[in-house]
Amino acid sequence: MNFTEQDSRHQNLHELGFDDLLKGINTEDLGVAVSVQEKIDQIAKLCALVHDRMSQGGRLFYLGAGTSGRLGIVDASECPPTYGVEHGRVIGIIAGGDSAIRKAVEFAEDDMEQGFQDLLQHSVTAKDVVVGISASGRTPYVLGALQQCKQHGIATGCVVCNPASAIAAVADAPVEVVTGPEFVTGSTRMKAGTATKMVLNMVTTAVMIRLGHVLGNKMVDMQLSNEKLILRGTFMVMQATGLEEAEAKSMLLKHGSVRRAIEAVTP
Repeated sequence: MNFTEQDSRHQNLHELGFDDLLKGINTEDLGVAVSVQEKIDQIAKLCALVHDRMSQGGRLFYLGAGTSGRLGIVDASECPPTYGVEHGRVIGIIAGGDSAIRKAVEFAEDDMEQGFQDLLQHSVTAKDVVVGISASGRTPYVLGALQQCKQHGIATGCVVCNPASAIAAVADAPVEVVTGPEFVTGSTRMKAGTATKMVLNMVTTAVMIRLGHVLGNKMVDMQLSNEKLILRGTFMVMQATGLEEAEAKSMLLKHGSVRRAIEAVTP
């Protein structure tokens, strides 16, 4: 059954004021974290699979259409600045190509063959892992890609929001977060999108920690790409070494990362 397409539990939305609309949305959102919590075991298995491939030099691919594709791209794009991993280690692919990030490409998600073709553009191999993202669990673009990956010995995972889906059936490490009917019937950018974002955050955060990109609870490999991050890095160096702010900032800028600055002071 496609729970994400079931009729909303809230009726006559067009007659409601802002207070009632927002309370209704919030009421639905409150259950999302619980739905994710119920699938921690599945998420842990996906993390282990991703970590296994990435620790051996493989890459993580996210593949999706529409909101699902955009969420994968957001998560992938945040890994280099947050954890200092090189661009191209975590890659987000969306049906319809990069133009679909801003504007929907009609029928792009319905092509069973294009997903794997898009992966081939990045020279995907059996060293990598491909995670399909689909609220419905049946998006042809994602399903076809994961089926082809299976035939080529490429490990797969998925994040879906319906039980017993076709995509989950083909994935090696499926994550099935059942979020139920949306506040606006079928609008899976809402609860399903929130649940998906939570899971992707959990996967890359946990994997990057286990790959060694966090020291204590600090992202010591982050890129120093703006003044805010330089200031954050300076305080990290100060905290770890006891240096005064000016000297800590000098060491940070000299060595180019929090990790290297700390190691230079406290080898």
